[in-house]
Amino acid sequence: MRFAKLAILTISAVFVISAIAFFPQKLCFENGNSYTFYCGTSSKDCKVVTVNRLAGLEKTCLANVCGESTDYDEFDLESFLNKVGGKIVFTEELSDSVNYYCTADLPYSVNLYGKDINLHVCVRGNTARVASPIIFGGY
Repeated sequence: MRFAKLAILTISAVFVISAIAFFPQKLCFENGNSYTFYCGTSSKDCKVVTVNRLAGLEKTCLANVCGESTDYDEFDLESFLNKVGGKIVFTEELSDSVNYYCTADLPYSVNLYGKDINLHVCVRGNTARVASPIIFGGY
């Protein structure tokens, strides 16, 4: 009887550990055209990994993920901010786009101009790139 309990406990533990290791991890955003992971310890050593599908599975294979982003062909800023609990902190208008630096219910963050930012949205017409904490490498 004791052996059976130990065997069941061991099998249960192996199952839980396997599930954590092999099931796709939660992503910050719904997958757009492609999904990008930023890996490293800072923007200086940031490695960019872009995938076209199975982003949650890819994330389980990456080390030091420090940010995520995706692109959308059709984008509604207000609706998106509602989904992620986002609030605009400041904006930056460029000749071809508008950048929104926000706070949101997302896991990554950086300090910009004395403010904690964990969502960066760059809107160009009807398209957008969204990232947490910010878009690394430009758009």
